[in-house]
Amino acid sequence: MKKQKTLYGILACISIVFILYALAENYLIHPGAEAFLIHKTGLKRELNLPVWLNVMHVHVAFACIAMTAGLLNLSNRIFEKSRRFHRISGYVYVVSMLLVVMTSGYMAPYATGGKISSMGFNVLNMIWLLITLAALVQIKKKRTIRHRNWMIRSYAFCFTNMLIHLITSLFHQGFGLAYATSYIIGVYSTIALLLLIPNMIISTVSRSQEAVVTFK
Repeated sequence: MKKQKTLYGILACISIVFILYALAENYLIHPGAEAFLIHKTGLKRELNLPVWLNVMHVHVAFACIAMTAGLLNLSNRIFEKSRRFHRISGYVYVVSMLLVVMTSGYMAPYATGGKISSMGFNVLNMIWLLITLAALVQIKKKRTIRHRNWMIRSYAFCFTNMLIHLITSLFHQGFGLAYATSYIIGVYSTIALLLLIPNMIISTVSRSQEAVVTFK
């Protein structure tokens, strides 16, 4: 139980910091996304900047809402105190996730790195949808533990943008690769990490719960 609380505390800290950063960066510091747009060279489709910026702002807003709702949804304390609030936050998460995926689908053809990056984002979106659907199916069947595990996997995809930019910065600034190449590496590395890390967390939590049962 203590390990679960520690993991949730770490997750909450990372989520809150990232939400605040995303809101400040996209709505206060660089609302026109100038620093990001300079890397979008050689696009095969003409970028309608006003539309793209509006879609991006909607994308960021609902990504932050999804991250907040998902964090509340994963709280054991909230789940135990109010099942109704847990369900509501779950529905808010799913609706927000759908809007994030839809806006991401619009922006994918304009992704830095061209078609290869675009394909990666489409794969990310499909995986996120399927994983979230699996979570919904499990709760409809009253399989609470399986539902929670699939929600953990789904919630990991809220960190897609953060991981992509961290990995891109590592390869671009750390190893001196071209930004577009680094971004492509970031996209596909993120897919692998988002499938791997949640399973490691689920395994750690499961072992912790088994240890408590054995001790009792």
